[in-house]
Amino acid sequence: MHDTDEALFRAVHGIAGRLAGQPVPVVMGVLLSQLPEAPGLEAPEIRRIAEEISVGRDPSGL
Repeated sequence: MHDTDEALFRAVHGIAGRLAGQPVPVVMGVLLSQLPEAPGLEAPEIRRIAEEISVGRDPSGL
């Protein structure tokens, strides 16, 4: 796994563990402030990740 991908997956996993069930805007704000920059990671994808976390899923795959 590429270092950037691993850092991204680990960050999403940590955020998912802390914010599962929180409203999408709350999760999105944390994702935007804490995710490492990654090619192709733009607002629609971050929103999808936030929606998954908001319903209690961990989209990181870890």
